[in-house]
Amino acid sequence: MSNSILIVEDEIKLANLLTDYFKLTEYEPYQIHHGDEVIAWVKAHQPTVILLDIMLPGKDGIELCKEIRQFSNVPILMVTAKVDEIDRLLGLELGADDYICKPFSPREVVARVKAVLRRAQSTDIINLALTLDEDRLLVSFNALQVSLTSVEFQLLKPLAGKPGRIFTREQLMQNMYSDYRIVNNRTIDSHIKKLRKKLADISQGEDLIQSVYGAGYRLILQ
Repeated sequence: MSNSILIVEDEIKLANLLTDYFKLTEYEPYQIHHGDEVIAWVKAHQPTVILLDIMLPGKDGIELCKEIRQFSNVPILMVTAKVDEIDRLLGLELGADDYICKPFSPREVVARVKAVLRRAQSTDIINLALTLDEDRLLVSFNALQVSLTSVEFQLLKPLAGKPGRIFTREQLMQNMYSDYRIVNNRTIDSHIKKLRKKLADISQGEDLIQSVYGAGYRLILQ
């Protein structure tokens, strides 16, 4: 379904409010209020983006996000009523594209959805601009190349695989070391600093890796 947004929210008034706001945009909103109805609907209709509340009757948002990621890369924005819940969500590797905390402004939600879709729709172009060569530990950006260490390459892989998605230090550490050694946050930050410098050398000084306070890091490509 072209430009459709699925709003999965059991608070009917809130779902209706979001629907009214999205009707003023180019996106066509649909509502589901029960978690058990989501998977079949998504498979049948293939929405452009999903706004997914965590607390739902039936299957909760966390379980739904995991199931959806088994068959679809549709952008998903998770909605939670607890600020401290976001840290836990980031650590679950759900594959969500963004997290929104209640209470929120409907205008903010619309803006966040548009931002996620811009990133998702530009993924093919991004992958052409940024190329990783694992055999030679090289990264290319707009035809310029730089060599990376094995650790730097493994650090960059998940970031480059999902531009815009926030990865916690713990998630990045699991990719960096195959022996699951324990390293502290300072070690991760040190590797990020070196990787940033190398990427800046081939991107005309752009800072492609963005730190997100209290959450982790993400790769940003315009």
